[in-house]
Amino acid sequence: MASDIVVIGAGAAGLSAAIELSRAGFRVEILEARDRIGGRMFTLHDAKLNHHVELGAEFVHGLAPEIWLPVQQHNLKVTEVHGDLWCSIDGKLERCDFFAKTDKILSAMDDDFGDQNKGDESFLDFLARRFPENDHEEAKQWATGYVSGFNAAEPGLVSARWLADSRRADEQIEGERAFHLAGGYQSLLDIFLRELHDRNVDIRLNTIVTGIKWKPGSVEILANGPEPETSFEASRTLVTLPLGVLQSTGFVRFDPELPQQKQEAMQKLAMGKVVRVALCFRERFWQDMHGTSDSRSLADVSFLFSRDDFFPTWWTQMPERVPIITGWAAAKSAEKLAGMSKQTIIDKAVHSLSSLLYIEQSAVQSQITASYFHDWDSDPFSQGAYSYVKVGGEGSQQTLGSPISDTLFFAGEATDTCGHNGTVHGAIASGRRAAREILKSKEAGLKSA
Repeated sequence: MASDIVVIGAGAAGLSAAIELSRAGFRVEILEARDRIGGRMFTLHDAKLNHHVELGAEFVHGLAPEIWLPVQQHNLKVTEVHGDLWCSIDGKLERCDFFAKTDKILSAMDDDFGDQNKGDESFLDFLARRFPENDHEEAKQWATGYVSGFNAAEPGLVSARWLADSRRADEQIEGERAFHLAGGYQSLLDIFLRELHDRNVDIRLNTIVTGIKWKPGSVEILANGPEPETSFEASRTLVTLPLGVLQSTGFVRFDPELPQQKQEAMQKLAMGKVVRVALCFRERFWQDMHGTSDSRSLADVSFLFSRDDFFPTWWTQMPERVPIITGWAAAKSAEKLAGMSKQTIIDKAVHSLSSLLYIEQSAVQSQITASYFHDWDSDPFSQGAYSYVKVGGEGSQQTLGSPISDTLFFAGEATDTCGHNGTVHGAIASGRRAAREILKSKEAGLKSA
């Protein structure tokens, strides 16, 4: 029996949309290129530590209902992130007020772009205009590092207006707070998967979509997978491919091509580059270490910031005292690691961490029991970590996400219009928005029949 809806992609957007559509009585089928569900949620399990390791999304940012409602309904344990912030700069390892320095700059940006009539500019142009010459030099460096790290964005390309709008959206959900899910994001995926199974939604893994032939009211999807050159038919299709895949020429061929307006919107958005490394240790060897200018130990360190070329940001699992440290390389740092082998990247990470802690590399290496890494930019099924808006790109997410002829629908974090693109909850919200659009088009079709 043919499906009413074919969903392309089993990430947060595709799964959440499939749940809503199946609840409404649609026959739904999901096509997923990977051998797993979750997309850019990617949880592994370290057997020696008996603890999860995240290689994709990790933190729950704020109190977004898209995540908190299922978490509360299923009684998942959630732990709020807290601990000490340390900085390793110019030969000194010390407690630092990283966010306070950054916030001075970003608050000025918020004030500037609170005026909706103000023209857009890049973050670097904003800094040059608002803080010329050497004014607030240290704060500007931290703010630039924050934009590159948190948003995985190039400061010379990213829209300052979009950054300000995103910060306002975060304030609405207390986005400055961060949480860990017990078991990682796999716990949330398990909730989704159980409901999809109960509703007989078929998920076809290892099924790589290569072409989408469509006309109003009819879609044929061409794919390679366990059975080469398979085709699927439906009256409506939801496309949740990551922005990087949509931007990649020839990866998925639309016939006819997507409208020019949608193609132009894609070019006004960009995918941030991220390389993650997770190092598992025999013990929390850093807990007895002390900073050079602070007598307190690093026992409660949560984040460690620096200006390291490769891995300027590290974090622990605080408040859980688990011997895992994650290294984060975004934007230009990720570019510098491009094309390197896994072992080379791990070696770079170990060297970086030992340098930031001012201890011998061999001392760090001897403690490692396992290492994990993922380069999201080189991942063929994501081609980047998450999206951001380039200068002049206001409205591009809405254009990218708009339906075509009530036949092709679009979701994914890059189409979120609530200011939360780049997040799991933004992706879930986009999937639910697309599901509503499909239901509305179905109802309109029934009325006109």
